[in-house]
Amino acid sequence: MGSVGLNFGSATSGDGIDVAATVSQIVTNLQVVETPWKSQLTKLTSQDTQLTSLGTQLSTLSTDLQNLTDYTGVLAAKKGSSSDPSVLAPTSAGTNTTAGTHSISVLGLAQTSSAASSVLAASDIISGSVEIQVGTGTARTVQVDYANPTLAGLALAINAAGIGVRATVLTDTLGARISLVSPTDGAAGTLAVSSQLTNTTSGQGVTLSTIQTGKDATLLVDGVQLTTASNSVSNALPGMTFQLLSVPASGSSVQVVIANDATSVASAVSTLVADYNKVIQAINTQEGKDSSGNAEPLYGSTILARLQQSLQSALGGSFGSGAVKTAYSLGITTNTDGTLSLNSDTLISMLNSHFSDVTSFFQDPGGFGSTFSNSLNNMGTGYSTGMISLALKENKSQEKTLNDDIDAQESLIAIQKARLTAELNTANQILQAIPSMINQINEMYSAVTGYNKQS
Repeated sequence: MGSVGLNFGSATSGDGIDVAATVSQIVTNLQVVETPWKSQLTKLTSQDTQLTSLGTQLSTLSTDLQNLTDYTGVLAAKKGSSSDPSVLAPTSAGTNTTAGTHSISVLGLAQTSSAASSVLAASDIISGSVEIQVGTGTARTVQVDYANPTLAGLALAINAAGIGVRATVLTDTLGARISLVSPTDGAAGTLAVSSQLTNTTSGQGVTLSTIQTGKDATLLVDGVQLTTASNSVSNALPGMTFQLLSVPASGSSVQVVIANDATSVASAVSTLVADYNKVIQAINTQEGKDSSGNAEPLYGSTILARLQQSLQSALGGSFGSGAVKTAYSLGITTNTDGTLSLNSDTLISMLNSHFSDVTSFFQDPGGFGSTFSNSLNNMGTGYSTGMISLALKENKSQEKTLNDDIDAQESLIAIQKARLTAELNTANQILQAIPSMINQINEMYSAVTGYNKQS
């Protein structure tokens, strides 16, 4: 603790004490005791940052693993292929799709009903109404808008009528006409239309007629004939959606193959390995020093070794009795620094030849997936008993104690500061009054003796 001096001139100068500077120096000396507490707080806060970051990375790794252990995850995904994509193109396959090969013949495409008016000029004034019926629904009459008596105005009125029919004005070199498209695909959406329209500009009537009736698509699926209102078919093969694009002139069938999505699984495993490596690299970094030669916040912490041991132990086990018993079977090997390498060719080969064994490896009770998942839960912040959760809790407890000590010291310093300030201000008043008191004594002395000391 440093020494504090009272800085003032001679006793008779009347300069007094620099109270603010003196009290500030005393307070600074009293706060020295807080220095190690604050240093420890800084260290703990830095540890919290790194622990939280590790917890986030472990959470990401857990999400990656869940994508492989979830029964509806990537291992359940399927993909479809067509022997003639110009006739039929698979668009999606759900997790409830069963792998297999199907023969599909497209006999006819679905079409949506439409209607159109006769041609007139876009600026022509029209009057009257149109009647529109969709399938077996109720016929609706739509009047021409008197505020906008044109084809564009009629289209707006039809679209606003709540029929569902989509009306647009089409213009070409011949002129303009209104086009109506049914809101319902297939035969059930066939439009029935009639016109009571008059072109008041030319004095001629305006016709409106159905130009395309609605039709259902017809196809044979493994010999069974099906009809569907849309060319996007999702009810023929469970979980599978495909688009009908054309009817082959030869009448030949298309082979649709539904297979396991090995490519997506390989991508998920690759992501798992990459995020595992991020965790290991973060741990390795904390075991060393930064660019300035200072130890990283978690340097020497036992939690790093415990995390490494748990990760390596989960990966090193052997599970099941199939072709895939270890991570090594999938082409996953461990490097000298603890990170992993993935041989994609080995993984794809195993997925193509032993897909069910790969699924068992990740999803069987007591298998790799559940074991690794439990290990991650015991390490991260997802559970209150996880290693990182407990480490953060312990740090928070120490931080509270240190903050309480600092607050108590600051409260004590505040009391002492107030007392010192009051006492020094009183002393200051006395010192500043000394010249005046000396003058008074001189005057008294002169009055008694007749001798002026100052002269």
